[in-house]
Amino acid sequence: MTLFDTLLLAGAGLVGGTLSAVVGGAALFTFPALLATGLPPVHAAACNMAAMVPCNFIAAVSDGSRLPRFDRAFVRLLLASVAGALVGAMLLLLTPERMFAVLVPLLLGFATMLFGFSARISAWLRARAADIVARDPHASRHSVGALVPVSIYGGYFGAGVGVLILAVLSVGTAGDYRAANVAKNLVTSLNSVAAATLFIAQGIVIWPQTLALMSGAFVGGLLGSWLARSLPRELMRVMIVVVGAGLTSIFACRYWF
Repeated sequence: MTLFDTLLLAGAGLVGGTLSAVVGGAALFTFPALLATGLPPVHAAACNMAAMVPCNFIAAVSDGSRLPRFDRAFVRLLLASVAGALVGAMLLLLTPERMFAVLVPLLLGFATMLFGFSARISAWLRARAADIVARDPHASRHSVGALVPVSIYGGYFGAGVGVLILAVLSVGTAGDYRAANVAKNLVTSLNSVAAATLFIAQGIVIWPQTLALMSGAFVGGLLGSWLARSLPRELMRVMIVVVGAGLTSIFACRYWF
C-alpha cells in the first residue's frame, strides 16, 4: 500500500466517521475509497465493516442514557439482529467476487435513495409508530421479524442500514426519535462487531487498509459527535446524496460496461 493510499483511506475515514456521527452515510465514502486502493469488492466490504467498528461504538455510547431498558424483549431483539448480521456476512463470503462487483452499483444506489428520502421516512415512521403503539401497546414484539432481514442486509453490505434499523425501532419506542436513534446505534455497533469478527476469522480483512481507514474514522467519530450540535443535517444529507449518485454512476460504468 502506497503513501497516497494511506492518506486517501485516512481522509475517507475522517469524512465517513464525521458523517456517521452527524447524519450517517459513511460507507458511501469509505467503501469506494477501499476500492480505489485496488481491493476486490468483497474484501473492500469486509475491510469497511471492520474499520467502522470503533466509530459505531462511539455513536452507541454518546447518548447511552437514552437506551431502552435491557429487559428480555430488548435482549431478544439484539440477539436476533446479531444473528441476522452473521447470516448477511456469511452470504457475502459465499458471493463470487464477480457477482458482488455487479451488485455494487445497485447497493450504492439503494443506499443513496435511503439517505435521499430518510427525512421523509423518519417523519412518517414516527407518526406511524405512535399510532401503532396507541392501538397495540405490545406492537414492538413484531420488531424482531422486521429487524432480522434488515440486519442481514447490514451484515452483507450495510450502507444506509441505519435508516432501515431506525425505521424498525421507531415502533418499539413509540416514535421517540432520540431513543430509537440510540438503540439503532447500539444495534449497528453489535452487528458490525459480529460481521467483522467472522470476516477476520475467514482472513479476508486486509489490515493495512483497514487500519488506515479505522484511524481516520475514529478521529472523525469524535469530531462528528462535537460537530453534530452545529452542522446543518439537511446540507450534509444533500451532499451524501450527490456523492452517492455520482459514485453509483461511476461504478455502474466500471462494472457493467
